[in-house]
Amino acid sequence: MRAHVVFAALMLLVSVPARADPPKLAIFDFELLDTSLEGEMRGPQADEHDRLIRISDLVRRQLTESSKFELLDISPVKAAAEGSNLQACGGCDVQYAQRIGADLVITGVMKKISTLILNLTIFVRDAHTGQLITAMNADFRGNTDESWTRATSYLVRNRLLAPNYGRPQP
Repeated sequence: MRAHVVFAALMLLVSVPARADPPKLAIFDFELLDTSLEGEMRGPQADEHDRLIRISDLVRRQLTESSKFELLDISPVKAAAEGSNLQACGGCDVQYAQRIGADLVITGVMKKISTLILNLTIFVRDAHTGQLITAMNADFRGNTDESWTRATSYLVRNRLLAPNYGRPQP
């Protein structure tokens, strides 16, 4: 009888499909591209820098809570990444992500056109090949904490976490 129970338990384990590990994800702090007259006249603003950190952390938190990704600690490459323009460095974001063992890398850029008009773009790349998997953006109005947070949450919810978003369609 005991042998039958052990055999049944082994068969149950073998018949249950193995769950694949979630992809390892590196998310770098988002960057600001300020082409506004205000930016030209006043230079970088502390409140906008703080917002960049907040929305980067918001993406990290929401993707971690989804359990669809394993978020990696970027601290070993954080200083190098912050010293680079990740949107124009020729793939250094992928190289940094490879150093920490990531499968995917997310970068983002907030484009400030004016004090009223902004655009957030998030890029997802394959850290093994460097290929762009998907890019998404949201145009929005208002340079406030609330507008930045709402645009970020919208992209995470309706793009990054949407079923099959960014996958080739048959």
